[in-house]
Amino acid sequence: MDNIRIGSLCSGYRGLDMAVEAVFGGTPAWVSDIDPGASRILAHHLPQVPNIGDLTAVDWSAVEPVDVVCGGYPCQPFSAAGLRKGTADERHIWPHIAHSLRVLRPRIAIFENVANHLRLGFDTVLCDLADLGFNVQWCVASASEVGAPHKRRRLFILATATDAPNLGHERAGSTRDGWVGPSDDSVSAADTNRFVPRDDGELPSGRNAVPGGLRDDAAGRDSASASHPDCVGRRPGEPDVWAGQPDAAWGRFLPAVRRWERALNRPAPRATDVRNRLSPEFVEWLMGLPAGHVTGVPGLSRNQQLHALGNGVVPRQAEAAIRLLAARAV
Repeated sequence: MDNIRIGSLCSGYRGLDMAVEAVFGGTPAWVSDIDPGASRILAHHLPQVPNIGDLTAVDWSAVEPVDVVCGGYPCQPFSAAGLRKGTADERHIWPHIAHSLRVLRPRIAIFENVANHLRLGFDTVLCDLADLGFNVQWCVASASEVGAPHKRRRLFILATATDAPNLGHERAGSTRDGWVGPSDDSVSAADTNRFVPRDDGELPSGRNAVPGGLRDDAAGRDSASASHPDCVGRRPGEPDVWAGQPDAAWGRFLPAVRRWERALNRPAPRATDVRNRLSPEFVEWLMGLPAGHVTGVPGLSRNQQLHALGNGVVPRQAEAAIRLLAARAV
């Protein structure tokens, strides 16, 4: 699509938006978030893009029409860690999102949620999308399947309007910075920066997607430590408070950390701060975001940083899933 315009719902730090832009190109027309921390992040990165605020109160007829609508709507109604009320949960805002699609009539809609959504409320989403004239593809992907040192299993949904002439996603099968589209079968198992999902509704297992899987052997730890001496233990000149800190030494997680370092081409930050608290910079790295994307935003408290990061999407994970679904939808 040329000059594609993207509307973002429940935008957060724009993890899903980044993936959509990587696959389809385009520019943001508007974003939507009511969380103060997320709103500050959005204003910092997109000062000229309007935040339309509470999507449950928006007059969609007054909102700029867009080619793509995307969003990671609240997962609390469906998460296995919550009360699992599904559509009976007061935080279930899908009906408002469906209404936005009915008014805006985008060519493509892309959504993300927890995998347990398949068991709670997903039938309603599918029925609504069908009633609105969309064909739907979906898959479940884990962050570990693109090299991240954590699982974060998520459901991704791609809906395409039946009356749209084409997806316009020529970029979906292209190579970008070592990434490979779903149509490329020549991927080398030795190249951790190249990723080709299977076309069976589930992406490859994290252990098989990356060479060696997650190892917990002394030889693996020693060889990785030797190749990245500045990323393990106390650095020269640092206070002794770092000495022996389990998160800083990585332990059995070292091979997984090294794998993500190679994928991102940058070393892992410290996992904890000088007060032995979880470091937002480390969580930002775990999510595969550019350094400072959240933690460099002026005026954000540590809690706001962690809240935004905890609610976010791993862009590389989302990109791989969208590429798979776009290839299926051709």
